[in-house]
Amino acid sequence: MSLPLPNADQLVGAVFLVLLATTIAGGFIACNAERLVRAVAGLIICFVGVAGLYYFLNSPFIAMMQILIYVGAVAVTISFAIMFAAPEQSKKHGPPNLLAGPLALISAALVFGGFILLVLKTDWQIHPKENSGSVEIIGQRLLTDYSMVFELISIVLLIAIIGALVIARRGRSS
Repeated sequence: MSLPLPNADQLVGAVFLVLLATTIAGGFIACNAERLVRAVAGLIICFVGVAGLYYFLNSPFIAMMQILIYVGAVAVTISFAIMFAAPEQSKKHGPPNLLAGPLALISAALVFGGFILLVLKTDWQIHPKENSGSVEIIGQRLLTDYSMVFELISIVLLIAIIGALVIARRGRSS
C-alpha cells in the first residue's frame, strides 16, 4: 500500500508555512537572544524568511533586493557596529519587572485577535496581475510615481552610514 502524494495546493501551503515559520523563528530569536551577535543572526534568519515570502508572492526581484540590501548590507553593518562597540555587560542590573510578561502576552493576544477578526470579516478578492514586475517597470515607478519615497530612503541610508562612521571612529576605547 503506497501513501498518496500531496497535490500542488498542499505543497504550496507547506512551502508558505515553512517560510512563515522561518520568519517568525528568526524574529523570535532576534527578540529573545541574550547576546547581541545571536540577535543579529536571528535578524538575518528573519530577513531570509521575508525574502522567501517575497519570492513566494511572485516577486523575485524584490526577494533578491531583500537578500542583497537587508541581509547583505544592513545585517553586515549591524555586525560591524557590534564589533566596534564596547563589550556588552554580562548581566542586566535592576529588579525584574513582573508585569512585563503578562502585559506583553495580553497585548499580543489582542493584536492577534484583531488580525483574526480582520481576516474573517474581509471579503477577499483576487486582483488581476497589473504588470510583469520587471526591473524596468520597477525602475520607472521608483523614479516617477514613488520618487519621494525613494529619496527619503536614500536619506535614511545616508544617516545610517554617517552613524556607523561615528561609531567606528570612536572605537572601543571611548
